[in-house]
Amino acid sequence: MQVMAFSPTGLLSLVVFMVLVVEPHPAYGSSRGGWFGRNQGAATPLVNGMCAASVTIHGYKCEEHQVKTQDGYNLSMQRIPEGRIGGNISGNKKQPVLIQHGVLVDGMTWLLNSPQQNLPIILADNGFDVWLANTRGTRFCRHHVSLHPSQPEFWDWSWDELVSYDLPAVFDFVFNHTAQKIHYIGHSLGTLIGLASFSEGHQEDQLKSAAFLSPIAYLTHMKTALGVVAARAFVGEITTLFGVAEFNPKGQQASIFLKALCNYPGVDCYDLVTAITGKNCCLNASTVDLFLQNEPQSTATKNMVHLAQTVRDGVIAKYNYGRPDYNLMHYGEARPPIYNISNIPKDLPILISYGGQDALSDVEDVGQLLDNLKYHDVNKLSIQYIKDYAHADFIMGVNAKDIVYNQVVSFFKNQQ
Repeated sequence: MQVMAFSPTGLLSLVVFMVLVVEPHPAYGSSRGGWFGRNQGAATPLVNGMCAASVTIHGYKCEEHQVKTQDGYNLSMQRIPEGRIGGNISGNKKQPVLIQHGVLVDGMTWLLNSPQQNLPIILADNGFDVWLANTRGTRFCRHHVSLHPSQPEFWDWSWDELVSYDLPAVFDFVFNHTAQKIHYIGHSLGTLIGLASFSEGHQEDQLKSAAFLSPIAYLTHMKTALGVVAARAFVGEITTLFGVAEFNPKGQQASIFLKALCNYPGVDCYDLVTAITGKNCCLNASTVDLFLQNEPQSTATKNMVHLAQTVRDGVIAKYNYGRPDYNLMHYGEARPPIYNISNIPKDLPILISYGGQDALSDVEDVGQLLDNLKYHDVNKLSIQYIKDYAHADFIMGVNAKDIVYNQVVSFFKNQQ
């Protein structure tokens, strides 16, 4: 039974995430616009950290770490160094796996299902050294060497900075701790920043393989009326419209904005889950309830604008400052530089898993991504198509272990 919308994790592109994150299935008694303004405020605080809340309570070891980016942000990471049931791969040398969440959420979204059903624990029980990354602005990553979250400058970033600073920082940290190349997993926005980063060679010497679940790269064929309208609405002046640089999905300004979008002709906000993420086949009520207790979380308004640009422009490019002279000042050219996905090393082992019902990671857009990888070593590229899966199924599906996660584990083990 489908219960709710998407994620968590991932998508990205626009208000999409923000919306779905607060919309229950009609089975919960929702009605058109009924979710606006509910659960306003920050995400539920985890007083003792993510490890204590979701890992050690199940009998697993878990470590909390702090990582500083070159531009001064402190990022939170959680490490699950081993499982409860053994499963060592290369003797006592466990291979590290770095897992990256999507937009408007944090690493908690990977831990919502039971230990037998969530990806980090499954990997740990199969002998991997698991690291959860959290991007700037999420609940445990709201610290900077000189800026405070109440200052607009704290939120002056887009997913370009996640590519240039956050991902390199967490890769360096894991590599320095393990002295081994790293397996990477991304969902939704986590796939976009991974693809962009790897295309620029940032982690080439530290990366062992990559698994992209419900990949977000091109968004031209996104099948959601609300998403298209939202992408058109997120123009450069949006910060002025909200009056703040922080985009808080549960805040009053965002609620007003979403209400306005839902009044557009052809936009039906009654069942956002299906309308935005596609028809998720395999979510359950208890996981959705837990998700709503923790998410969504803030991101930078500039980040949402950049995601909307990705939808509107049909290319994977750096942030467009809206004027040729501004772009010239930042990039030395009038148009933002393109992330050339075909530059990803041809011999990098890659797994791409996508769903036939996904309204965000549309089949045609995934096809365009695969076209960018047409010269990739055929023996290094694995493709999994799941006809009934939509966006949220990849991180919260009750059967994701059997359909997706076991494939990820086998893929990583084959790289040893």
